[in-house]
Amino acid sequence: MERLKNSLRYVLMRLHIDLTMNIRYDRLTKQIMKKIIKNDSNCIDVGCHKGEILNIILKYAPQGTHYGFEPIPLLFSRLKEKYSGTATIYPYALSDKDGQSSFQYVKNAPAYSGIKRRKYDDVKNPDIEEIIVELKMLDHIIPADIKIDFIKIDVEGGEFAVLKGAKELLKKHSPTLIFECGMGASDCYGTNPLDIYNYLTEDLDFNIYTLGSFTKNKAFLTAEEFQHYFQTGEEYYFVAVPFAK
Repeated sequence: MERLKNSLRYVLMRLHIDLTMNIRYDRLTKQIMKKIIKNDSNCIDVGCHKGEILNIILKYAPQGTHYGFEPIPLLFSRLKEKYSGTATIYPYALSDKDGQSSFQYVKNAPAYSGIKRRKYDDVKNPDIEEIIVELKMLDHIIPADIKIDFIKIDVEGGEFAVLKGAKELLKKHSPTLIFECGMGASDCYGTNPLDIYNYLTEDLDFNIYTLGSFTKNKAFLTAEEFQHYFQTGEEYYFVAVPFAK
């Protein structure tokens, strides 16, 4: 059944038939990655899950050095075996501090798992097991001599902490970012959209776009527009690129 769903999803993406927001985001994400990732780009996949994004990274950057992060033990074990020799997989939940934390593993919908409980409107009777995971800052893991070109962050609400824990890396390498952020997840972490907007635009000199506006070369988002999308859920995936790009 899952293979059939994946095949149907692939066909819909190829035909640009966006039956759902997620199918649209998958299509646009792949389009953006194809545009910005080079043969030897170095990339990071935060919230690796089953490796869907990492597969695309390896396709477009076979000569790059790549890292994936997945704290769910079962998924981590599968990823580590699958990508042995092609990517380095870590079992950490990335944050703005090192340590340990409880983690909400949604057993019947692993993609909704995260450090804090979020809203599970799309999951019928969520089966949640609380596990303990190791927290790490991205700044403390990636070797200083590896220039990072692209980072995808999908951690069910904990995106701001991941970004804060990667401040030095982001300043030094100015990678393109694709990240999820919005009500129902990010707000469960106490994230204020203006805080994350100001952090990226003022502290790190990035511009933020919706995926659609970036692919169409439209203007970057104002603070008011980003806050609107965060609060309404009209858009919840974004691209951030340094001013100079």
